[in-house]
Amino acid sequence: MNTHPLKVLKYCPKCGSTAFNKSGDRSLKCAACGFHFFINSAAAVAALVTDESGKLMLVTRGVEPNYGKLDLPGGFIDPLESAEDAVKRELKEELGVEVKSLKYLGSAPNEYVFSAYTVFTLDMAFQVTADSLEHLKPMDDILDYKFYSEEELDYDDIPAPSIKGFVIDYFKKLKA
Repeated sequence: MNTHPLKVLKYCPKCGSTAFNKSGDRSLKCAACGFHFFINSAAAVAALVTDESGKLMLVTRGVEPNYGKLDLPGGFIDPLESAEDAVKRELKEELGVEVKSLKYLGSAPNEYVFSAYTVFTLDMAFQVTADSLEHLKPMDDILDYKFYSEEELDYDDIPAPSIKGFVIDYFKKLKA
């Protein structure tokens, strides 16, 4: 099944016309009303939270895609929300964590397939210091969490390439 937006979107979101056709490599244009839709990346955040020994927190996904697989806590940035505020909101929603400080580390592209539709994302990683790691509670779209050393981790359990890259980079820097 092809989940690319150019293959999935069949109707103009403005007027409902079926004259909604490919217009370049990343856009569709409606012949009926002229609406031009561009396929852009959605912004998302990932939090790298560590315990006092340097182990990295990974969460178990409680929703599709990749139910039961490992991920970093985080999620999509809401409209008109900063990346920093999204990290704080996501950690509060998913684990009840208050953020003491955070530092931007970098970004990576990703493809997130949901409901048979590809959402291209730009995932932004942040190193996070929590106010406290006591009383963490998995909520929202996560089942569980655990702090991992690199030796305890199977990278095949992290399906998202961007997230896997952030985790690999974290452990490389820890060794340096």
